[in-house]
Amino acid sequence: MADHIPPDGRDKARTRAQGAKGGSNNRQAKPKQARNRAPGEGRKSSPQPVGSWRRPPHHSFKQAYAAIDLGTNNCRLLIARPADENFVVIDAFSRVVRLGEGLAQTGKLSDIAMDRALGALKICADKLKKRNVHLARSVATEACRRASNGEKFIQRVQDETGIVLDIISAQEEARLAVLGCHILLEDGVGPAVIFDIGGGSTELVLIEPGAPVPRILDWQSVPWGVVSLTETVGHETGGREERLARYDTMKQLVLDSFAEFAQRISRHASADQRLLGTSGTVTTLASVHLGLPQYDRKQVDGLMVPTDAMLDISQRLSEMSPEQRSELDCIGHERAELVVAGCAILEAILEIWSAPRLGVADRGIREGILRSLMTADAEGAEAQAALRNLKHNQGQGK
Repeated sequence: MADHIPPDGRDKARTRAQGAKGGSNNRQAKPKQARNRAPGEGRKSSPQPVGSWRRPPHHSFKQAYAAIDLGTNNCRLLIARPADENFVVIDAFSRVVRLGEGLAQTGKLSDIAMDRALGALKICADKLKKRNVHLARSVATEACRRASNGEKFIQRVQDETGIVLDIISAQEEARLAVLGCHILLEDGVGPAVIFDIGGGSTELVLIEPGAPVPRILDWQSVPWGVVSLTETVGHETGGREERLARYDTMKQLVLDSFAEFAQRISRHASADQRLLGTSGTVTTLASVHLGLPQYDRKQVDGLMVPTDAMLDISQRLSEMSPEQRSELDCIGHERAELVVAGCAILEAILEIWSAPRLGVADRGIREGILRSLMTADAEGAEAQAALRNLKHNQGQGK
């Protein structure tokens, strides 16, 4: 069933809080390839708008747009059509591919991991063809940025699937994540931080307070995601005390990496600061908080959770064995170990930027790409129409 993505989910989030106590170019379909590289990397960028929604011209409402996000742990696809100021999702796909598995030790993507990712991307290519996608963009993030054979893998993907992956910078990754989820920020005028805990990296972004279209005041990306942090610290062994010591080590690594950023943004701290997270970690913990028997995006996306509750869940999970965690609903065997690294990263973020409530977003880079594509396409159509009118008027004047 089609899924409407609203332009503003804050009313929905507020209602849930009161009730709560997944550029590409398929060769056969041949969608247009969008290229949108970020400005040069840097520790701190100048204030910049993340973008805003514009209603596309009428003719483009029949067009399908697609976004693929190949991360360190997951491969996700979203295909949608514009609908007034919203867009309607007409197809989606998500698969855990663990592309970054072993990367921390070897510095390269393994053959097995690349094969898994290619299998998922071939499914994405088939969906692009089936949906007759008009304009698409595919991006690859931290795993491909770090791997010595990342570019070689990108070429293999193009050769075997027709999908052209764009290895985006950490800055572009942060911008797209903010663009995709900022509408779920809690109402208020205080400063806000949006974060994205990925498989290979975590981004923190400080947003200008009170602006309806947020401007990025400062940002930082560190190479700690649920996969890279787990593999760097080592897999779980021993009993409860060893697990807690390992957890503290992970949390401290993240705090140390964000230390300069934390110092920079400390001057923006206020009593009414806000926090919004987009990642599998926060959606999983939100599901545990709600006691869901299985994951339900409609109940999680836009939820506001007391941060004390999220901290309590994180600490309880860190004490459990992998077997105990795997028995919990919405975690299971696949997430049983990686979720602990996510909890450690989340705890570090909450120390850097405390807030009474944490907003939860099951949206991010893919939605940001779609909004960028639709906006750019609409602006291009408007410019072409204006040029045609100008030429017509000039012809009439002769």
